[in-house]
Amino acid sequence: MALVVRTEQDPTSLSSAVQASIVAVDRDQPISNVRTLGQVVAAASSRARFNSILLSGFAGVALLLAAIGIFGVVSYTVSQRTREIGIRMALGADRGDVLKIVVRQGVTLTLIGLAIGLAGTLATGRLLSSLLFETEPNDPLTMISISLLLAAVAITASVIPARRAIKVDPLIALRCE
Repeated sequence: MALVVRTEQDPTSLSSAVQASIVAVDRDQPISNVRTLGQVVAAASSRARFNSILLSGFAGVALLLAAIGIFGVVSYTVSQRTREIGIRMALGADRGDVLKIVVRQGVTLTLIGLAIGLAGTLATGRLLSSLLFETEPNDPLTMISISLLLAAVAITASVIPARRAIKVDPLIALRCE
């Protein structure tokens, strides 16, 4: 049995008055688990809140790992192409052109990864539908915003090694190997 009391005052201040009213009607009626509606809602949604926080944490770690991975791949590629970049710069390539070449490689890898990720999301979206609230599993706005966020992170992770590449002195690059 439950009793719900609606009030415009602070519900905790009325607790003792409500308990006294219950005792006045029936002394043998046990009174326990007195809570506000906010506490009831918080208890009912605590598991979903925990799952959301956990998934958000995993998403943050995944974003960080993606950024580190792209940075590592592009940095390694730039280190392997130091001689080529030096030759391009010695033949008169503009720093902007070298920057575009290196960033384009990172963006290409990102677009391939986004395409694979979106396909996987569309395929497995229904599995996560029980964890979503007021959002469709394959919500276009969410997919677009996450894709743009991942693209921005990937471009940033590609620009750092690209800026290092444009600082390569052509003479040092040619002597490197």
